[in-house]
Amino acid sequence: MTERQKDRPWLMRTYAGHSTAEASNELYRRNLAKGQTGLSVAFDLPTQTGYDPDHILARGEVGRVGVPVSHLGDMRRLFQDIPLEQMNTSMTINATAMWLLALYQVVAEEQGADITKLQGTTQNDIVKEYLSRGTHVFPPGPSLRLTTDMIAYTVSHIPKWNPINICSYHLQEAGATPVQEIAYAMSTAIAVLDAVRDSGQVPQERMGDVVARISFFVNAGVRFVEEMCKMRAFGRIWDKVTRERYGIENPKQRRFRYGVQVNSLGLTEAQPENNVQRIVLEMLAVTLSKDARARAVQLPAWNEALGLPRPWDQQWSLRIQQVLAHESDLLEYEDIFEGSHVIEAKVSQLIEDSLAEIDRIQEMGGAMAAVESGYLKSQLVSSHAERRGRIESGQEKIVGVNIFETTEPNPLTADLDAAIQTVDPAVEARVVAAIGTWRDTRYQPPFNHPRPCKALERLKEAAKGTGNLMEATLECARAGVTTGEWAGALREVFGEFRAPTGVSSAPIAVPVEAGSALAEVRAKVDATARELGSGKLRFLVGKPGLDGHSNGAEQIAVRARDAGFEVVYQGIRLTPEQIVDAALAEDVHAVGLSILSGSHAQLVPDVLERLRVAGATDIPVIAGGIIPNGDAEQLREAGVAAVFTPKDFDITGIIGRIVDEIRKANKLDPLEVPA
Repeated sequence: MTERQKDRPWLMRTYAGHSTAEASNELYRRNLAKGQTGLSVAFDLPTQTGYDPDHILARGEVGRVGVPVSHLGDMRRLFQDIPLEQMNTSMTINATAMWLLALYQVVAEEQGADITKLQGTTQNDIVKEYLSRGTHVFPPGPSLRLTTDMIAYTVSHIPKWNPINICSYHLQEAGATPVQEIAYAMSTAIAVLDAVRDSGQVPQERMGDVVARISFFVNAGVRFVEEMCKMRAFGRIWDKVTRERYGIENPKQRRFRYGVQVNSLGLTEAQPENNVQRIVLEMLAVTLSKDARARAVQLPAWNEALGLPRPWDQQWSLRIQQVLAHESDLLEYEDIFEGSHVIEAKVSQLIEDSLAEIDRIQEMGGAMAAVESGYLKSQLVSSHAERRGRIESGQEKIVGVNIFETTEPNPLTADLDAAIQTVDPAVEARVVAAIGTWRDTRYQPPFNHPRPCKALERLKEAAKGTGNLMEATLECARAGVTTGEWAGALREVFGEFRAPTGVSSAPIAVPVEAGSALAEVRAKVDATARELGSGKLRFLVGKPGLDGHSNGAEQIAVRARDAGFEVVYQGIRLTPEQIVDAALAEDVHAVGLSILSGSHAQLVPDVLERLRVAGATDIPVIAGGIIPNGDAEQLREAGVAAVFTPKDFDITGIIGRIVDEIRKANKLDPLEVPA
């Protein structure tokens, strides 16, 4: 090999943040000392959905899946002793992205930073929130305006910032095939770039600068060859779209810039140690190929399907990247797949199929129209249901789950409660008390913020007009406004949005064939409905709190529907009170609660208590989600009929158990339906 300069490694990040700004600051400084080369901030669900920690919907969610940032004081504390001018900071924030960027900018100014040197990314992709993650707040139109305003502002004022990170990652988590992942992400990019171009805020000659700052956040699954080809296809399609649709001549500006979090959907609770080799294989798909190599990589931890990873688990994931970059010879070569006819054929096929799907979405009026009509969501629910069907039938094999299930005792999980990080429940009370103190004292020394009501009025006026909202948002940040106040002011003007669930329009994924497991369950459902004298068994699927990851709830709802239940599913973000009101109004026979954020310990007992008060103790409550063993035990003691976690992959079996619990609650004899 002729001597050539070794390539620089990609940015290495760990997605982190929990409990409080203080605790997260300590974690960031520790990770930077271990050789991490960028920060990736996880915010908690109230911050992501525009609520203060003392809002009713925030209960049980504060500091769980990320750090609570309620105002400028929290942001100062989060980055204390971390020079922002020298950092590359990625923030996983969407509906409230403008607000968090404003707080970040003001903290940087207070540190004396030159804001034109700030580098980093705000995720800010609202389309995938409607489709998979569920932290949207406003309707599509106003949401697109917030994104457009941020892009226009950063291009002029923070030129090194990536104002949007278009995420196909979460689409794959929601069931997207590689073609859907490419097509839906590209359609989102087209919607955003069209909106910026048509807003008149950026002159045509600066559109190249806009395109150059658009980055993508992509998923890498375990199907190595397909995923690596997907990244090559992504890059070529982006080059074509930016050149042909927006006339960008400079090839540097057209370069496809992407970061990766490798797949969490495929991480298993059963034999979780196998997740390490899955993570390595998935990382290789986005690093081996020089022409389609990720600019930044963050890896999940081996125990993410069990609960919140500890600092040691995150360190292991960081070391996986460091070994590849620094010990192997990967970075010494040109693209090692160039000239492979197998790879080329696969890439060409992906490009052809993706462009056809992009055209279909454009004919519907683009990505926003395809969200509002429910087309994109029902396509994802359907793809996800097909994948689940393949796993259940054994057609798609998952080691340790539906094949090679026998295992030696696992020393890593011998003490399950010690194998994950737990968030002290007392944290929420401290954060709630702190926001009260902030509201009472923000006008006094040492802060001396101006009164926030004027800033909020100005924000509402700006929102009613057509001007850029960033300056009014910065004024709110400087005035000590809280996250809930900023979002609340915009809710007043823009309204809120409940995204389509995709459940009613999803086609049947598992046909009811004679003698099949589903046929058996369907017979049980029909027999039980007859015995109870109701036309159909009614099942409410509820998502209390702010956890918007609804994939599991949707799959249960679709399968229950296919098994003959009448399903009541109103989507995400409901209070326990709303869930119980719906259960009573619809006269349901069972309630299923799905929570992945860790707030089950507070919210599930609240639903049980409200049903008790209403005298509806004959309605069994089923819980599902990422629920550690000890918590599952406590939920059963509190009166939950059954608890299901990611290891329970047989959805038809789960529906059968729900029928058994309905029979038990109604004192009916156990039912054996012959196959």
